[in-house]
Amino acid sequence: MIRALIWFALLSILIVSPFLGAVDLHFWDLVHTESLSAQIFYDLRLPRVLFSFFAGSILALSGLLFQTLFRNPLMTPYTLGVSSGATLGAGIAIKLGLSTVLFGIGAVSLFGFFGAILTIFLLLYLSQFLRGSQQSSLLLLGIALSLFYTSALMLVFYLGNTIQNDMLIRFTMGSLSIIGWNNPLLLGIIALLLTLTIYAYRFELQLLGVSQEGAKLKGVESKKVTLWLLLIASLAIGLLVSISGPIGFIGLIVPHIVTKLYPLTVEKRIIKTALFGGFFLVLCDTITRALPTQSELPIGIITALIGGPFFIYLIISRVR
Repeated sequence: MIRALIWFALLSILIVSPFLGAVDLHFWDLVHTESLSAQIFYDLRLPRVLFSFFAGSILALSGLLFQTLFRNPLMTPYTLGVSSGATLGAGIAIKLGLSTVLFGIGAVSLFGFFGAILTIFLLLYLSQFLRGSQQSSLLLLGIALSLFYTSALMLVFYLGNTIQNDMLIRFTMGSLSIIGWNNPLLLGIIALLLTLTIYAYRFELQLLGVSQEGAKLKGVESKKVTLWLLLIASLAIGLLVSISGPIGFIGLIVPHIVTKLYPLTVEKRIIKTALFGGFFLVLCDTITRALPTQSELPIGIITALIGGPFFIYLIISRVR
């Protein structure tokens, strides 16, 4: 009953969210497609809600993937520095003023993707030296990389001009403000590919979540599967961060909530995690637009305010 009420509330927020904001919209105003209300709804609000949903799905699935592969409930692309690497890559592209497009992908997206991929390879390489203490020490390595990337981004900020610095500040706070349908459609394709890939490897992921040795005994090429899944997740995170900026803690919060609601195996939580992550980020975005502030709050602030205490709670609960 509680689970049904939660899903109903989240679905209701998804339906109501396009009508909330600085300008109140009414359903009957949308019939006249040439009206200002219709333009706001179809060109701004609806694409933004869908973009938020797909972004939340990517972040939640990536969190579930990292926590399962590294067998640590605190592992996410955000805490391991993958998001910070993508942010630094995108920030460098902004500083250099790059706007070239390769195969339809902008330079900011490409640099963000390479930043995420570089971080993954660094983590995989450094994890070889951790041995028995891998799971706890790897998290510290991710935090150290994140701090290094933040320092490097501050150097980029120091060397930039006023316009570039303003873009970097807004970028690092995270934003879901978009215009048109290009970004939601691109992110929707990425979210679908990520979901299908993880679901296709759901049984291997279940075995890897227990131990790599056990997965090898079952015939799973653990290193190959792990690398492939991490590359796909890094691609999704890199592209997302290059568009929206870093959005933290969704990948940490959502998998744990879904696990509490559905204490099932990983393979049965994949679709539920993707849907819940989308609904949850739409809820956070709706809060930013509904607050009576002079300007819209960046989405990264809301997720950090929720995720910070949640992260502390997880650490304390693990110690207990």
